[in-house]
Amino acid sequence: MEGIREPVDRATALLLRRAVLDHVRSEQRRSFPALLHAGRPGGTEEVVAVVPDATLDQALRADVVAALLHRGRSSGAVPLLWLTRPGALGLEDVDAAWVSGARTAGAEAGVDLTLVVVTRHGWVDPRSGVRREWKRLRQR
Repeated sequence: MEGIREPVDRATALLLRRAVLDHVRSEQRRSFPALLHAGRPGGTEEVVAVVPDATLDQALRADVVAALLHRGRSSGAVPLLWLTRPGALGLEDVDAAWVSGARTAGAEAGVDLTLVVVTRHGWVDPRSGVRREWKRLRQR
């Protein structure tokens, strides 16, 4: 089974909660483009806007992820990938498309990449289905 598994370790849970909290704070609009992030929530990250009508095929998405991976690995660690987008946590086409690109880039680099989808309501790993949701997220 690919992806994040239950029980989610505390460090991963806190990191992904931080990604949701940062998204809630930074994006107040109801409609906005999806953003692909690579790095660490609350730390250094690279961000790429996902233009809705862009003609990115699977190979180009893999190239984008590979470039983010290359830039993010300068610190020596494999970066986390998270896709922030509007809407509910259900699987959408944009999620599946970027998971496919991440799988390809990870396989080419010989690393296991983690990609989660982040919305204002929580996060989900589209590969395993593991998720966390909050009705009202507050900073601790």
